[in-house]
Amino acid sequence: MENCPHCRVVRNTLTELDLDARIFPCPKGGKRFRPEVKARGGKAMFPYLHDPNTGARLYESADIVAYLYETYAGGGAPSHAAIKALRTSPSMAASALRVGHGIKAKPGRLPEEMLELYSFEGSPYSRLVRERLCELELPYVLRNCGRNLAVEWIVIPALREKFAPDYAPTQRNRKGLLERTGRMQVPYLVDPNTGTEMYESARILRYLETTYGAG
Repeated sequence: MENCPHCRVVRNTLTELDLDARIFPCPKGGKRFRPEVKARGGKAMFPYLHDPNTGARLYESADIVAYLYETYAGGGAPSHAAIKALRTSPSMAASALRVGHGIKAKPGRLPEEMLELYSFEGSPYSRLVRERLCELELPYVLRNCGRNLAVEWIVIPALREKFAPDYAPTQRNRKGLLERTGRMQVPYLVDPNTGTEMYESARILRYLETTYGAG
């Protein structure tokens, strides 16, 4: 669930470790994927991670974070991720700011193919899109675009282009998105069902409601 603070902890780790993931939203009242989680793991509790590369299936954000660092970073989690208070307090605060969003299911239509979203956990505009994807129970591939260069903290693309005209990202999804569109900005939605690709959270939200909402 997008507004679950424990799920947010895991998504933040995915961003930090530069890992993509297939997201199956399980909002409250959802009928599509919540039953599958219970069938696989025995209980409807979130987050729930299934890693098809190793066969691992885990509940509990702390266990998932430890697993991700051990499996994909070759060691234990750093202190900010390993200490529960440092890990969950900011996540709970962020979720509280968006109370009522990204938590309850809304009627919608299931696409045949998974959508793709270029995003990173700390992006407020990407969060708006992830909330709607969760509410509509739309599965998607999360393409993490974490920041690893100082210039990337200039969040407005026009300013970044002005102060760093030779900006060349090194993170793989940032580099791939720049090559794909000529611009590095998130959120960016790809819908293989309709051939639609777009920037701008407001446009994406309208598109999702029009294409997959109940109308």
